[in-house]
Amino acid sequence: MNKLGAKIAEKRKSIGMTQIEFAEKMYVSRQTVSRWESGTAMPDIEKVGAIADILGVSCDYLLKDEVVENDVAQARSVGRLLKNMVGKMVRLTFFDEEADVELYNTACRIIDFEGNWMRITADMKKGKIEKLIPVSSILSIEIVKEDN
Repeated sequence: MNKLGAKIAEKRKSIGMTQIEFAEKMYVSRQTVSRWESGTAMPDIEKVGAIADILGVSCDYLLKDEVVENDVAQARSVGRLLKNMVGKMVRLTFFDEEADVELYNTACRIIDFEGNWMRITADMKKGKIEKLIPVSSILSIEIVKEDN
């Protein structure tokens, strides 16, 4: 069993939810949940936010080995702030070791926020890009005035 699958199974059981109940909430089959938990399949990245919400944990807890479940409360308070940023133009700076060179000094729009992941879009010389960025890699967010 991989760590993601183990975390899903452990948390699902700790809240008293069966695989069938979890599958219904996720709009997948019980067999799909079983495959996730056994490590024979991985959930699509788009489903990770829903899994985290249903289980009451953060996406980082599910996806990163070093994140503990107690970090969830802090993630939720930051999450409320970031949900209010959806749709706004921003400029992001990153921690040096996690710098996203492609987005350096570039205005981008936050189009979605799920748990500890942010989906952004930006107009680049090579065209429009869309990226999923871990919030933990962001040092600061500056709101950019939009040209109307």
